[in-house]
Amino acid sequence: MSLVDIPRIVIAGTHSGVGKTTVVAGLLAVLRQRGVRVQAYKVGPDYIDPGYHRLASGAPAHNLDTWLVPEEELVPLFAKTAAGADLAVIEGVMGLFDGGRSGISSTAAIAKALRAPVVVVLDARAAGESVAAAALGFATYDPELDIAGFIVNRLASPTHREIVAEALGRLGKPVYGFLQRSDSIGLGERHLGLTPVTEQAEAALRVRAMRAAVDRDVAVDELIRAAAVAPPLAVPAPAAPVAKTVRIAVAQDDAFSFYYPQSLAVLEDLGAEIIPFSPLRDPSLPAADGLIIGGGFPEMFLGDLAANVPLHEDIRRAVRLGLPAYAECGGLMYLAREIIAFDGRPFPMVGLVPAVCRMESRLQTVGYIEATALADNILCRAGDVLRGHEFHFSRMELTGPADDFDWAFQFKKIRTGNLYLGGFAADSLLASYLHMHFAGNRAAAARFVDRCRALRAAGGEKR
Repeated sequence: MSLVDIPRIVIAGTHSGVGKTTVVAGLLAVLRQRGVRVQAYKVGPDYIDPGYHRLASGAPAHNLDTWLVPEEELVPLFAKTAAGADLAVIEGVMGLFDGGRSGISSTAAIAKALRAPVVVVLDARAAGESVAAAALGFATYDPELDIAGFIVNRLASPTHREIVAEALGRLGKPVYGFLQRSDSIGLGERHLGLTPVTEQAEAALRVRAMRAAVDRDVAVDELIRAAAVAPPLAVPAPAAPVAKTVRIAVAQDDAFSFYYPQSLAVLEDLGAEIIPFSPLRDPSLPAADGLIIGGGFPEMFLGDLAANVPLHEDIRRAVRLGLPAYAECGGLMYLAREIIAFDGRPFPMVGLVPAVCRMESRLQTVGYIEATALADNILCRAGDVLRGHEFHFSRMELTGPADDFDWAFQFKKIRTGNLYLGGFAADSLLASYLHMHFAGNRAAAARFVDRCRALRAAGGEKR
């Protein structure tokens, strides 16, 4: 073990929608402008907020989650990804104490695991002195947390600011900033939350507006000093690098962008070279020994995805010849026979999964799950359990009898205990609504890489 000193701060909120992403993106942009090497993180299973973090900081962001990744691996993952940074900024999820059942992977749990000071964003909309009462509750609810202070958001006027500031002043905790309500620093939303940064035409302009607001109204130097008091962390020595012996094609474009960077890094640590390709633009797969199609928003690009018939044919041919193929959520939808759009129009897809995926106006499911394999597949053996999460507006409809469908998993919702069948597994293909992190499912990652390596040894690489 060795000790590493990483200045760090958690930006939490009293509830969802309080403006955490606005504050964090603005802070990251200010720090970047000042020449500070800053590393951003998001608590929980989120793919969209990290896109704004990357735009603001100029560096890939990472997720911290003690359900997807075992708690004993959280600090090493954090230390590895923060190496070389002057400061780490961690955006919380929902409210400070909200997470899975019994507070699994809440912002508070992550902050305590990382021994990081916490700044709570307070939403002053439609409230005055009551903001201080809420702040007092958050400051005293968990004595093990280091609540460094507060930032007040969505103030309506200078008078409103004076009322809230006077009340907060009686608590004896620092207030690092007072932000005015402004439409210019809001972020667009749609059915899965914030619109991804890859689709935000004005994203850069909004991040600049956030930077200006934080630079003007937040005591950034004081936040830096608060982050510097975080104690050193004990981490194990890093493993020796492994030679790259297989190539894995990974779908990465505007339609498929939901990947945890450190999840893919686990595959690289096991000897895989990641080869990006685009289902929107590329007519064929790159030469590879394996295929991964992650989540994203294929439903927003149905015309272009359906029109790329040559790639459909190439994927079908490669998988039927034994190419190991793993698909998550949007990837499952893409590999189905068709996706039925929100307006009811059907769009043909790859057709490897004997089902259609229908978009619905309401969220179909969200939350942490355990997935128990019903038979051996490319990630695990029958009876093995994978940890992950679901979040989707589509539902899968079978095109044949349920008894003839090759179900992949029995899913268990952690919050409710509900059990249900999910996913499709046959031969070298595994596709489901499961999102997972390979850092929390290393045996599955190793099995997948081994399957890719076996294909290469047999001369079956997709060329």
